[in-house]
Amino acid sequence: MKEAKTVLTPFVLAFAGLKEGIHHFSLDITSKFFDAFDYTEFNAAALNAQVELNKKASMLELQFSITGTVNVSCDLSNEPFDLPINPHHNLVVKFGEVFNDENEELLVLPHGSHQVDVAQTLFETVVLAIPQKRVHPGIENGSLHSDLLDRLDALHPNESTKAPETNDPRWDALKKLKKD
Repeated sequence: MKEAKTVLTPFVLAFAGLKEGIHHFSLDITSKFFDAFDYTEFNAAALNAQVELNKKASMLELQFSITGTVNVSCDLSNEPFDLPINPHHNLVVKFGEVFNDENEELLVLPHGSHQVDVAQTLFETVVLAIPQKRVHPGIENGSLHSDLLDRLDALHPNESTKAPETNDPRWDALKKLKKD
């Protein structure tokens, strides 16, 4: 657990010493980041998060722009591939009596806080940017050749293996009704 804290340390942004105005942070997100959350859906990750922090007198405005790729397995062929993603997310940080992160666009930190942990927000933004069905681009354009796809093609029923259609006279009578 100590290693997870070390990995997530760069994602805690200290704002106490910053002047009011816009400040930029660049954060690299790798597989170790997702390991800290015990998330194993990605084979690898190479992402960069650009965080723009706008410090105001009574609140903070954060804009996240994440670019890069995550290596995932195709749902059809199980072949790994790099999936490019580019999610954006906005977060407003206000100050109140108690910590509250129930709203995905509003975070309430206790008065006197001097830093904000953006790891959970980044994690959720990336995970939600992944489509539910992940299809290798080689399948869509026909350039992927794998043993699994060859077996699927061999087992796919074609015209010669289909049973010949026979007409049932009962259906013919119903078809006449449909035309009338």
